[in-house]
Amino acid sequence: MAASVVPHFHNDAGIPVIEIGAHEFKCVGANPPNDHPHVYLDMGSDHEIICPYCSTLYRYNPRLKADQANPAECAYSAPAAV
Repeated sequence: MAASVVPHFHNDAGIPVIEIGAHEFKCVGANPPNDHPHVYLDMGSDHEIICPYCSTLYRYNPRLKADQANPAECAYSAPAAV
């Protein structure tokens, strides 16, 4: 079992750059049902990466926690099952 959950981010607002607190994450594009395939992205030693599906530029910001984004509404959390 994994020790931590890979954070997910989305870009419903269509902004060009989202700052995040993780080097490894998943981009979902827009919130479901308008999402693109959930793609795992790894910046490696770089501090920026572009999603190949939605062209969002993600930029690492060390002041943010791994699951945080700037703007904050770009951090994705799946709805709880009922």
